[in-house]
Amino acid sequence: MALTIVMIAALPAVMLLALAAAVPRRVADAAAPQLRRWVTAIATLQLGIAVTLTIGVALRTVLGEAAPTAVQAAFPVAVGSSLPIHLDGVSSLMWLMVSFIGWVICRYSIRYLDGDPSQGNYFRWTGLTLAAVSLMVLSGHLLLFYVAWLMTSFGLHHLLLHDPTRRAAQRAAWTKFTIIRIGDVSLAIAFLMIYGEFGTARLGEIFAEIEETAAAGVRLQVASLLLVVAASIKSAQFPFHIWLPQTLDTPTPVSALMHAGIVNAGGYLIIRTSPIVSTAPWTLAVLAIFGTVTAAYAAIVMMTQTSVKKSLAYSTIAQMGFMMMQCGLGAFSAALLHVLAHSMYKAHAFLASGNVITERSRAGALAMPKTIADGPKLEAPKRRVTWIAAAALSLSALTGASLILGLDPSTKPGGFVLGAVVFLAITQWLEKVFSSGDRPLVVRSITTAGVLYLLYAASYRVVDGLAAGSVPVASFSTLQWSVIGLAVGCGFAGLLAMDQATSRRDGPVRFGRWFVHASNGFYVESTLRRVFGSLASS
Repeated sequence: MALTIVMIAALPAVMLLALAAAVPRRVADAAAPQLRRWVTAIATLQLGIAVTLTIGVALRTVLGEAAPTAVQAAFPVAVGSSLPIHLDGVSSLMWLMVSFIGWVICRYSIRYLDGDPSQGNYFRWTGLTLAAVSLMVLSGHLLLFYVAWLMTSFGLHHLLLHDPTRRAAQRAAWTKFTIIRIGDVSLAIAFLMIYGEFGTARLGEIFAEIEETAAAGVRLQVASLLLVVAASIKSAQFPFHIWLPQTLDTPTPVSALMHAGIVNAGGYLIIRTSPIVSTAPWTLAVLAIFGTVTAAYAAIVMMTQTSVKKSLAYSTIAQMGFMMMQCGLGAFSAALLHVLAHSMYKAHAFLASGNVITERSRAGALAMPKTIADGPKLEAPKRRVTWIAAAALSLSALTGASLILGLDPSTKPGGFVLGAVVFLAITQWLEKVFSSGDRPLVVRSITTAGVLYLLYAASYRVVDGLAAGSVPVASFSTLQWSVIGLAVGCGFAGLLAMDQATSRRDGPVRFGRWFVHASNGFYVESTLRRVFGSLASS
């Protein structure tokens, strides 16, 4: 009952944010100081409500009550009817993240756009975009979800068009507009097929019926594949990623909102509809493969960029690929944790991008991201010894953290695969630090590695506990696991081999030509940009 009351209080805050877009542009620009204070105040109120709701859901989980809570909210669509809000661990955590990042961006934008003649118009569309994302996250109805999905793209499109003098941003906005429409059509067809299969558009009723269904029909499997297509396009998966690196000419807070929030919508779609997509294991296998390809491709391109913001853009693409790979493995709780952590990191990275050069100089050997030409170039025997030492320490820290927090990877979907990826990431980082020869830094890094493992394991336990009643346990056949394992293993083994090869003394000379190709995205973007660019201009 208490959660229902708080949820009802949240709806006016969300709708007030949406109403900001109803203010005429001339009025908004003329009254920019008042509008920005209004939008920021509502964002602050929404954050407070989101914190309260998340604590409430967490307490229900700790007390052993049913975690998912469907709340009827008075969204009038016809006389006597309403659209439901689905509140559970997944939606509460996501709404808390959206509200926090929205609040931070609103406060940051006040100073960033101070003096901009169009700042009132900016806050109009920021309010609408935050409201749309909030409605999408809290939605318990396919129609409400789809409308919020479209509103999110609509609001972001206008934010990308904020400065009409920046031609690059204008082109990027229309390229994105064209590509995203493919995903919108896929999602619409998927939702129609789901409605036809179950005869209801309410998520709670759909999920309850799936639990009683032994197998999925052809229509549901096709709908699952279309959901994957829509999510992949929204979250900039290869080869639909080409619009994201082009949007760097937009205001910094818009980049932060896009990379830390909106681009995660595809991942949230898969996590939210995980009971549906889990009925089609081969669809998840396809998602895992494309996620791995995206992560590997974007990671290679990212390491060759000289622009800070462009490097961050490819970092986002790589992280979205990794998140989709986690979803493909059926590790929905791990994917949710990844969304939350990446959003916080990327919001900070963009909003603090002006300080990157200063921070890198302070970080020394820990400075990230690095290009493939950076780092010490050791002789092969020393490199092997260093890598073995780093691997031993990393494995010890991983094992210790798992034992302390009671995590058994064999009981978690994709547990061994994800554990291996995290192990390799920390090992590579430790190996570079050990190669620096800085003893105080080495000691600090060993401690940091242990703390990182503990924090990750503890965060996973919290998120998994909150999401346990909302995400299913995916099941795969031996053949499906073999295909997924081979694809993921080859992808990350290739990245490891590339890193080791380019760390050799002759690495920059041997791979100089490939460095040029990688820095240009292997020309995938320029080729596809011509296609979608011509469609956008037509």
